[in-house]
Formats: sequence, C-alpha cells, structure tokens
Amino acid sequence: MQAAVDQLGYKLVVASASTASEVDTAFTELVRQRIDALAVAAHAFFLGDRSHQLAKLALLHRVPAIYAFRENALAGGLISYSGSFAESYRQAGIYTGRILKGDKPANLPVQTPTKFELVINLRTAKTLGLTVPFGLLNAADEVIE
Repeated sequence: MQAAVDQLGYKLVVASASTASEVDTAFTELVRQRIDALAVAAHAFFLGDRSHQLAKLALLHRVPAIYAFRENALAGGLISYSGSFAESYRQAGIYTGRILKGDKPANLPVQTPTKFELVINLRTAKTLGLTVPFGLLNAADEVIE
C-alpha cells in the first residue's frame, strides 16, 4: 500500500486498534490528521460490532472508506472489495472431500480467492455527498440503495 500511495503522491497514515475504545481513539487521531479516505484492513476484528462502529465513525466524520469484507458495506460502509466467502467455503468443502477420500493435506495446493466481490453502498455515498461513477457501479456485484 505504501508503494501505491507514494506513486500517487499521497501520504499514508497508519492506525491500529484492538478494542472498541481504541477504534474511537484511532479514528479521532486520523480525523485530526485530516485524512481524505480510509482503507480498513482485512481482519476479523473489523467485523460484527466493529463494522457498525467504523461505518458510524466514517459517516460522522465524512470520511469515505473501503473495507475488506462485504459485511462492512452492509453495515453502512461505503465500499467493500473482497474474496467471496461463499466461494471460499465451497473450496473448503472440496478440500474436505479430498482429504476424506485419502488425499494428504500437505499435498494439496494453497488456494487463493478466484472470485472477488465489489459492493457499493449508494446510501452512504449520498450521505457523504459522493457521486459514484457509472463504470464503478456497473462493475459492482452488489449495489445497496
């Protein structure tokens, strides 16, 4: 991410949190530093209650954010782009079947996601005063209106 930010001429600000109160503190610091956008890491911590907390903070401070999980966009986040959980579970089922039929797990290749899903929350975009380009909307797997 640092290389991409450098190439585009932006500044990368990194914050971390491992509790709900640390999320609030980190967001306050990011806003103090006048961030233009937020990219939330792919970590299970940012699901569930944190999905709603992050979406609420981003809307409150009018910060567009992209997330690594579909659930974040469903919770009110602007955009998510991630591997398909359904496809991952399907692959896990295939691997389970192969292991049950005698394949050794060590002999199975590491799988990476092959299907990615782009979810755009238009309600959030409108709240932030953003217009989502038609090309991006057209590429989306799901648009929340």
